[in-house]
Amino acid sequence: MPGKPIKRNENIIPLSRDHHLGLLFCWKIRQGLNNKIEFSRIRKYILYFWESHLKQHFAEEESLLFNQIEDTLCEDALYQHKQIRNIITNLTASTLQEEETYSLLASLTDKHIRFEERILFPHLESVLSNEVLSSIGTQLKMIHSELKEDVYSDEFWLKN
Repeated sequence: MPGKPIKRNENIIPLSRDHHLGLLFCWKIRQGLNNKIEFSRIRKYILYFWESHLKQHFAEEESLLFNQIEDTLCEDALYQHKQIRNIITNLTASTLQEEETYSLLASLTDKHIRFEERILFPHLESVLSNEVLSSIGTQLKMIHSELKEDVYSDEFWLKN
């Protein structure tokens, strides 16, 4: 039985929408691996998604949310960002392509998103003032003036 949907503070909903794209990113990597797609095709998608979505998303969370308070949950999220960023940096710098790396990236990213949605965001919503959340929301509305989409042309994750 699926759990109840999480009620998110309206001011950080744009980040939760990004998380939906992030979960699809993980699913697409896993589907590509399951379908035995060439690693080079999956790698190109990962680098596209990093440049088009994930890099900016991490920057927004780090500059708008994680720096509001000092606590272990925010430190955990920053560490998880570092882990994911390091894997993508290694993919960028190397032609070495192993299934374990792609699988690890999908797993860490999925786990990270679920941590933020289930633990970190509810925590921040409870400890940050309405004024701070409202200020974050104003900034996110300017950044997210239009809905983001993942429009990658090589749909390798679909069965042929």
